[in-house]
This record gives sequence, C-alpha cells and structure tokens, in this order.
Amino acid sequence: MSKAERRHPYLAGNFAPVHTTLAAETCHFEGTIPEEFLGGQYVRNGTNPLQRDTQRDLHWFDGDGMLTGVYFKRIPGPPNVQPAFTNQYVLTDIYCATVQNRRLCPIIPSVATFTNPALSSLRVLLEVLRSMVLILASICGLIARPIRRVSSANTSIFHHDGRVLATNEVGPPMRVLLPLLQTVGWFTGNTAEGEPGDSDGSKPYFGGPGMEGFYKEMTTAHPRVDPHTGELLLFHSTFLPPFVNYSIIPARGSLAQKSYLNQPVPGLTSGKMMHDFGVSHQHTIIIDLPLALDPFNLFHGKPVMGYDPHGQTRIGVFPRHFPELIRWFKTRACVVMHTVNSWDEETPCGVRVNMLLCRMNSIAPLYHMGNLDVPGAMNEPDPECRLYYYQFPPSHEDSTSISQQWALSAIPFEFPCVPQHLGMKPTRFVYGCSMRKGNFAASYVSSYKIDCLVKVDVQHLLLQAKPDPPSPVDGCVDKRSIAAILASNNRDDPIRVFALPSGCYAQECSFVPRRDGKSEDDGWLVTYVFNESQLDENGDAPPSSHSEMWIIDAVGMEDVVCRVVLPQRVPYGMHGNWFSEEQIVNQRDVRLFRSE
Repeated sequence: MSKAERRHPYLAGNFAPVHTTLAAETCHFEGTIPEEFLGGQYVRNGTNPLQRDTQRDLHWFDGDGMLTGVYFKRIPGPPNVQPAFTNQYVLTDIYCATVQNRRLCPIIPSVATFTNPALSSLRVLLEVLRSMVLILASICGLIARPIRRVSSANTSIFHHDGRVLATNEVGPPMRVLLPLLQTVGWFTGNTAEGEPGDSDGSKPYFGGPGMEGFYKEMTTAHPRVDPHTGELLLFHSTFLPPFVNYSIIPARGSLAQKSYLNQPVPGLTSGKMMHDFGVSHQHTIIIDLPLALDPFNLFHGKPVMGYDPHGQTRIGVFPRHFPELIRWFKTRACVVMHTVNSWDEETPCGVRVNMLLCRMNSIAPLYHMGNLDVPGAMNEPDPECRLYYYQFPPSHEDSTSISQQWALSAIPFEFPCVPQHLGMKPTRFVYGCSMRKGNFAASYVSSYKIDCLVKVDVQHLLLQAKPDPPSPVDGCVDKRSIAAILASNNRDDPIRVFALPSGCYAQECSFVPRRDGKSEDDGWLVTYVFNESQLDENGDAPPSSHSEMWIIDAVGMEDVVCRVVLPQRVPYGMHGNWFSEEQIVNQRDVRLFRSE
C-alpha cells in the first residue's frame, strides 16, 4: 500500500487533534487530592494541527503547539480544592497567520518532507521556496500577520525566574501565563514580548540581527534550570558554523549574575539534529548524533534530515562556563532524544561526570511518525530504547575513552522524569514510561503508546554493577523483561512498575513531592490517561470521549489516589511539567497578551 493510500497513524485514535479549546472548565474528581497540589497546575505541551491537509506531507512533530492543563484552584470549605481544565493554542506567528488565512497551511514544510529519501531535491527546494515567499509576503503586509519566527512552540514547557516558557527547536521559547495558558510573547534571553519594559534591543539577547541572528535563535526544546544557582542553560543548534552556540541566563538575585550568550561550541562540522543535552552542577554535555539536519544536503541529492547507522555518536563534555574546553568522546551510532540526569562525582583523581539517558539503536520511529517507509539500511532487526549510564573521566586524564557505557535495565524506557528540585544531583530514583509489548524504537504506532510507568532505583543498580561492570555498549545490569518485573512481589525491587488497566494509555509523568517527605520518592506521579475503549469501530475518538488525570502514589507505585475526569480528551503528546503554587503566584507581570 502506498503512502497516499494508507491512513496516517498520527491522525487516528487519541493521536488525532482536538478541535475545542476550553478555559477553566470545572472537573469532577474521585479520590483525594493531596494538599501539595492546592494552587498548583499540571501542564502538558503537544502538537495539535489547526489544519489537517492529508494530501500534503505530515509528521507527528508538525502541528501547532497546544497546552493542556489542570489547575487545582483553592476554594473555601471542604474539599478546599476544585480542579479546572484549560487547553489553549500557543499563539505563535505561524498559528496566527494560519487562523487568518487557512489556505496558506502548511506554511512551513513538514518534517516528513525533509526526511523522505524518495523526494527529489527539487521538490524539497520548491517547498522551502514556497515557505520563504509566504513569510516574506506576510512581513510586507500582503497576507495574514507577519511571520517573524517559525517556531510552533509545541514540544516542552518549563519554569525559569518567574516565566513559564513553551519550546520548540526552530525558534526561541514562547512565554505563557498560568493558569489560563495565555500567550505573552517570544523570550530571547532578556525580556519577553508583552512584558513591562519590553526590550528595545539595546540589552544582550541570543540571536542577533539579520538571517544569522534568526538561525541563532533556534533553541533546544529541553533547556535546563539549575535548582541551586537559578541559571537557565540552553543551546542553539543551527545550519551555519560553528553549528552550535551556547547560552546561560541567570535568575534575578541568584548566585550567578553574568549572562553568557551565543558562545560558540567548537568541534562540529555540520548541522545536526540535537534535541536534548545534559547539565550537571559543573559541566555541560552536548550529544552529536550521526543524524544530519542540514539543508545543504539537498545540493548533494540527500534528505535534509538523515541518519547514518554506520557513523559514530560523539559526546562533548565541558566545564559549564567554558565551552572552548570541550572534550569529545566517541561511541557507537545511536539516537538520543532525551537525557535523564547528569551529575558530578568528586574523586581523588578529579571530577568524573556521570549521565543517564534514553538510548535508541533505531531511527525507525522518525520515519513512521511521518507515515514513511523506513530505509532498508536503517531498519534494525531488534529495536531497543533503554535507560543507559555513561561515565566520563576527569579532564586532567586527557582520555578520549568513555569510562562506562551500558544499560541499567533491558525494559523500554523513554519520556524520563527527575524531580525538579533534585536535578543535577546523584538522585536515587528516576521515573519514566514503558510498555508491556513493543518498544519506543520500533516502527509502528503502538511504539509510542504508554501503558506502564516505571520507577528505577539508579543507586541500587549502579552499586550492583560496581564489582563487575557490564560490557561496554551492549551490557545490561537488570536483564528482566517488563513481564518478569510485574511478576515480582518484592517491594524492594530496584525497578517498580505501575501497569495501567488493559486498553488504558498514559503520557509523560511529572513528580510532585510531599512537603515533609520521609524519603526521596515520597510524593506522587501525575499524568493524563485515555481509555481506548471509547474509540469507535474505525478507531476514531468520538466527540464525547474524554481523558482523565491520574495522581499515583510514587512510593508504592500501585495506588491511584485520585482521578480527575476531564471534559474532553487530551491527545497523546510530548512533554509536561508540574508548576507549584509559588511558581504560579510569583509569575512576572504582563503588559499585553498575544491575540488571534
């Protein structure tokens, strides 16, 4: 069956976009809402295409950003809380232009267009030229609203220094205001549009004038915030030399006061797909995958985005404020979309850097998400996506060999979570998503349908491996399957799995700590859950279908302490975050909101 004849897997079921936005819709709940949730909000970001043209290329990474949140509003009298549901589009330049003139959609070529090896370079160049003409016409006032930035802000959301920011790789973060998820404006390292004292360009900012500045605004979807210093760390992966720039933005009144903007990271030779990176208290870790993201490939008859399974992955480690001191380490080709945690370890021989990440040995999902066939050379027979541990030697050893690199567990592991206040430390527990059948690295739609949440005792498994470390790359500490772990009755098992009922699927979880917790894991996991028994005989979600928010006890990984019934469904999406009452109350002032 040809691509045109088969149904796009990410336009069906609960992957399909929703068409209704709601503001502060009251929700019914069953169970007990912990006191720590009062005044806080869980928000998830994800793609929700405003316009679905199935005659054109489409990828799950495409689509306008939509934020979906549940706010736990304080109310007088028992139960003292009322959950309220809100979902809103992020009002980016692209979204606002599309609303005004839907015939323009899609304004930006799909990720599938840049990935498909079957498309001619001429076809791709024409798509790019079309986008450039539309953007130029909008800036000149000929069509729709001006499109000055092309980000859809559809990937992640986080808090830094009084701002809540939605992200995507192809532009700067977009500030939004909680709890109603209103769009404020683009944040470029100094102030955000719509804030009092909006920058006039006289203060430092990442990016710069002209086309070069436009590219330098391309910011990772996964910035890191140091919970100790308050610094915001991010990188900008571009198509122009030096290909990666690096920025650090301090918080007001923090221990660090100096901004480091647009610092070049040496050692890269072409544009690459870089989605995430690692940050410890003292070091930054850049991951250079054999995954090209280079428009100049078109002139060589290659796709803009392409993976070389016979290439090498390079990991660059440097002291936080000195990217010029980067050390590069080589390892076998792999795909890393998300890191988990990074930390420093003081030893008599110097500081060792440790990192946890989600390592895939296949690029197949990138093609499947665009309804494309996987090129034969890239179709791995045994796809794996595992929680991996890496250790790098102290800088004075002048070694280019990775000290340790192996899997902690054999189970599928992706969409990781580390409690915000414990990041960049050697935490005992990390959380993530898994599944009874399938794998995140496989090439079918269920490879991203999550029916298990996992808690991994990292310290236990590292101690277990210390006397006799597994073999490099292919080694694994805990070789059990999900089924074997679920069959275990050991409450001290280093891997605990919360398995959802049959037919129910979760999304990425966030950790909410108990205020006076007795242990590191004393708290709750929060996630959106959809029961697919609501789908009709064609596999579509009817308008009456809905999702729930589940609050799960993180200590035992067994009990759902509360179910919040939402007024509509939440499509399977990207990344979410928990925002405390303190973070919401202390948001920076807003002068003006964006509007459609």
